[in-house]
Parts: sequence; C-alpha cells; structure tokens
Amino acid sequence: MSTMEFLTVLLLTFGLFMILAGAFTAYFGSGKSRMIGVVLLVVGLVVAVIWIYLGGFTDTINVDLGGVIWTAFLNIIAAVIGALIAIGVFLLAIMKS
Repeated sequence: MSTMEFLTVLLLTFGLFMILAGAFTAYFGSGKSRMIGVVLLVVGLVVAVIWIYLGGFTDTINVDLGGVIWTAFLNIIAAVIGALIAIGVFLLAIMKS
C-alpha cells in the first residue's frame, strides 16, 4: 500500500467516524455533550471537505478510490472476524477453567 492510499484510508475513515460519532452524540446527548457532538460532526465534515478538495481539484491524491475503499473494507472485516474468534477462544478458555 502506498503512502497516498494509506492517507486516503486514514482520512476517509477518520472523517466518516467523526461524522457518525458527532451525529450520534448531538442527537442523543444533552447539554454539553450535545455541543461536543456538533463539534465532532463539524470536524468530520471539514476533514471530508479537505479530502474532497485535495482529491478533486489537485493531483495531490491520485489513487483508485474504489479499489482503496474495497481493500480497506476487506481488511476491516478480516480484523473484526479475527478479533471475534480470539474473544471466543478467550471466553471458552475462561469458562472451561
């Protein structure tokens, strides 16, 4: 994986999860936590806009976006499955002892 592909996955994942966490916190939070949710949402949107600007209007980011997203998705799914198997083995070992 090249540096630009790594940065693409990093920025897209960071922006997406900041948007999701911000929307969730702003909707379900109250008082100060609602304001924090709005800030998280805005930060996620700013990161997304910066990435779109760099990828769309300059040649700074020159990657196959579809391929990078598909590879990142497969890697995340593989990591989650591996973690769930490890947790299952751990729980099985703890319960049997």
